[in-house]
Amino acid sequence: MAAPADGPRESVPTHPMISPHSERGAGKGTRPAFSAPGRSQPPPPTGPPVWDGPPPKGASPERLSILDQVRALMDRVSIRWRLTITYGVLFFVAGMLLLFVIYMMVGWAINEAWPPISLPDAPFAYQQKFQQEWTGFRHLAIDEARDALLRRSLLALAGVGILAVIIGYLVADRALKPIQQMTTTARKLSGTTLAHERIGLKGPDDELKELADTFDAMLTRLNVAFDTQRRFVANASHELRTPLTINRTVLEIALGDPEASADLKALGRTLLEVNARNEHLIEGLLLLARSERELSVRKPVDVKDVAETAVEQLTSRAEEAGVTMTAELRSAQTEGDPVLLERCVANLVENAIKHNLPESGRLWVRTGMVEGALVVQVANTGPHVPAYEVNSLFEPFRRLNADRVESARGAGLGLSIVRAVVRAHGGNVTAVPRDGGGLVVTVRLQSR
Repeated sequence: MAAPADGPRESVPTHPMISPHSERGAGKGTRPAFSAPGRSQPPPPTGPPVWDGPPPKGASPERLSILDQVRALMDRVSIRWRLTITYGVLFFVAGMLLLFVIYMMVGWAINEAWPPISLPDAPFAYQQKFQQEWTGFRHLAIDEARDALLRRSLLALAGVGILAVIIGYLVADRALKPIQQMTTTARKLSGTTLAHERIGLKGPDDELKELADTFDAMLTRLNVAFDTQRRFVANASHELRTPLTINRTVLEIALGDPEASADLKALGRTLLEVNARNEHLIEGLLLLARSERELSVRKPVDVKDVAETAVEQLTSRAEEAGVTMTAELRSAQTEGDPVLLERCVANLVENAIKHNLPESGRLWVRTGMVEGALVVQVANTGPHVPAYEVNSLFEPFRRLNADRVESARGAGLGLSIVRAVVRAHGGNVTAVPRDGGGLVVTVRLQSR
């Protein structure tokens, strides 16, 4: 029942996917986003659009105070420029303080060095007038000297201030070099290089050296933890799978015995189902542990091919469950682990099949490029999903309206594995309830 969209593979322009919640295009003569050639299909499910982007255009921003605006501006300035500005401001403050002191000292120096003059033979009135004029000359000299000093000092302070900003930037860059070294080392770290990649900062035993040594010690502890986890996953894969495989073989041999009673065969079939359930649970736990680690494989992947493989594998299961599966798959290139991405899409489709209507269920699968991002979207009919329950469905062992004892439909790891795989590839996954019942899950990944 899977119907991949037929048509030109390369000439079809990428366009924003019609959301499973949207009715745009319906009634306007446009083709629905989900369609199968040769037969008419009802329109896609409706409901509110998925929203996980920036605020809509035209939204009135909240008015901030001047202090909040200054803080927001400073938050966007890098630490290097903040240090440079701090050095520059401190220099200007120190320069203005020094200029003020020199300004005052020039007046005091001229006042102390001004020579006294007396005219003993002149009349008293003439002496008094002359002393007043001589004092006026002294004040005029002080003012002229201070004005000339202030003009020239301000020009010199401006020139030296520009030089101080440049030197401050270089000093800040020099002071941040150890931090740049730590950042470069942290970016190069991965699960394979963690064993031997260290900062190894050389220099005096200051705060930066202590920080680098602490970071190196943390990397050593992380390497031990990762190595322990890898050994645990490998041992668990062997130790848990082997007895279950033996149990399955013994039960199949017992069920093949023609002399076995009907009750024994019924018990054997029940035990086989329990054994298969445990095998799926262990596979899911191991895959979840693998998905939450650093990707060890990165190669070009076309998500269309991945989705086609997952749809083909689950077509028979959808037919058994009475679910009509429709696919519109467009090419979209990314880089990552093809096995994990295929498991991610398969889990979404499998989850949509299991949690669908018992009869006449519908399921839609779409891939393509939307606004420069790779998108995989799976929508299905089914029971109503409360909006407040959606986020919890991505937690391990969480099921809708069921506790951990209720496990007939799965272990509750499907969406948890999807989220782990998407995060490992640097993407995000969102889910919203579908209008009329069911769920719409949208995965966004970085394009190649």
